[in-house]
This record gives sequence, structure tokens and C-alpha cells, in this order.
Amino acid sequence: MNESLPPGPSDEGNPAVAPAESSRSAIKNEAGKPGWEHSTMERLLFATLAEQRSARRWRTFVRLAWLVFLVVLLWMAIGRGGPSSADKSLPHTAVIEIKGEIAEGSDASAEFVVAAMRAAFEDTGAQALVLLINSPGGSPVQAGIINDEIKRLKAKYKKPVYAVVEESCASAAYYIAAAADKIFVDKASIVGSIGVLMDGFGFVGIMEKLGVERRLMTAGENKGFLDPFSPQTDKQRAHAQQMLDLVHKQFIDTVKAGRGKRLKETPELFSGLFWTGQQAVEMGLADQLGNLDFVAREVVKAEDLVDYTRRDNVAERLVKKFGAAMGEGAMRALKTAPALR
Repeated sequence: MNESLPPGPSDEGNPAVAPAESSRSAIKNEAGKPGWEHSTMERLLFATLAEQRSARRWRTFVRLAWLVFLVVLLWMAIGRGGPSSADKSLPHTAVIEIKGEIAEGSDASAEFVVAAMRAAFEDTGAQALVLLINSPGGSPVQAGIINDEIKRLKAKYKKPVYAVVEESCASAAYYIAAAADKIFVDKASIVGSIGVLMDGFGFVGIMEKLGVERRLMTAGENKGFLDPFSPQTDKQRAHAQQMLDLVHKQFIDTVKAGRGKRLKETPELFSGLFWTGQQAVEMGLADQLGNLDFVAREVVKAEDLVDYTRRDNVAERLVKKFGAAMGEGAMRALKTAPALR
């Protein structure tokens, strides 16, 4: 009785193995019979053709799978998030989220927030814009761009802007909120932190103890004064402090211009401290308690919410992850610009 040899363990799942193994088994069983050479050649030919067809089908499948994947990525890249409502002409409250760190390349970057604000103001159905904020702060430059654009768009389109604070609205986030017509908070929100910091580390003492010599060559005596492995002079420290004081003054002036007579100034107000939402209302940093639904319903008088927030979609995140953003973490660690946070 003729029996076929079982496939080897490495051949499982290969569509071309079954016909090839069957042919080899048949050839082995027919060896020695009259005309077996012709039969053998015929079977080998058919087995080879079967393997080639299977390989072609597999290559075609892989190529089609990659094509579908690329088409999906392209579709997602083109379909960057915009307004969530199909009919933007109906009266509604426009909402833009400012969440997480305010920095270039983040969802709360000036690029994304400003683009979203322009879209919201241009829609005739948007009765007002609500900035839904939950951020510990970030870049003073990004916050300043957003603050300036809020004031410009309010003057151009004559639409009110409200800030609604969730968990936190600190530092650069408050820099943005100060441009709103009114600020609404939860009684337990964290609000304030009107200050500037520049942080880093110094390893000079450790290097001296370990006997490590720092060899830093610069053109310009102060070019490397923020290098953590080099000592810092009193003159360099004073220069850095002057920069921080200047940015702090810009922050204070922006808050005073936005809040006006509502502020109840105290020595601690601009010291970098932060307060609860209830305290912020009492100090004039916020106007009253209220959440997003309350503002849309009672203040704007347009309960329908339309989200205009722009975010990185999946395709863009993949590109950043596997492309230029591979060095983003290292670059951020080297940045020495003052940060409002």
C-alpha cells in the first residue's frame, strides 16, 4: 500500500508544500516500474508549477496588503480632525481642547490651536468659542502666539471667547486663558502659577571628585554657560535671571491686560503660587464656577457643542514615531529656553 510522507514541522502553513510532498511520495513509490522516468518528470514539472503559482499568489497577497495599509494611512493623514458636526451653520458652541503640555509639536501647540480657532470663528453657526483647558503649562512662546491670536480674532469676528478649566490651568495655560472674556473653573481646579523657571543640573562637583576633566571648546566666552558640566559665573547667573524676569514681566502684563480691574492684587499673586478654583474666583483670577455644559447652556445659549480641536491622527503619529521624532526626546532635553510651567 502506497503512503505519503508526512510534511516536516517547518512546512506547516506553506500552501506549496502539500502538492510537492505528495509528488515526491508518489515518485518514491513508483520507482522501478516501467516508464517511471517519464512519470517522474511529469510529476516534478506539475509540482514545480504548483509551487510557482502558490508563490505568486502569496507575493500578490503581500503586495495588496501593503497597498491597503498605505491607502488607509493616506486617508487618515488627509482626514485630520475638524469640526465634529456635519451642519456647522446651525447655532452651536464651538469647543477647542487645550490639554497637556503647551509645546511645539504637541496637540496643544500654537499651530493646532490657532488653526482650530480660525475655523471656529469663521463658521457662521458658532455663537461663541470655549477653550476647554486642562494643562500644567509649557512654552511662553506658544502661549503668547495663541493669546495674541485670540485677541485678534475676537476683534475681527466680534464673538466672545470663554475659558473653561477642568483639572488645571497653570502657567502658560493661564497665559492663554487670560485673553478670554470670562474664565470658568471647578471649585477644586488648580489655577495660577504665574511665574517662569529655567531648570537644569550641575555636575561640576561630582566630576572633580571623580577626577574627570571637562574639555569644552567655544568661540565666545559665554557660549557654554548653560553646560551642566561647566561652572557658572555670577555674571552668567545674573544674565539668566534678567531673562527670566523679563519673560515674567511679559506674563504679568498679559494677565493684567486680560483680567483688568477684576484682579485683586496681592504680593503672592505673581509669585508662582497656585490656588484652587474657589480661591481663584475670590482673587479675580477666574470669574465664576461652571463647566462646559453650563457655559454652553446658560452663557452662550447654544447647547449644541461642536469640537474644532485639531490633533495628530494615527498616520501622523506613526510618521513622527518612526521618522524625525526619534530624536525629539533628546532635543527637548537640550533645550534651555525659559518654560512657563
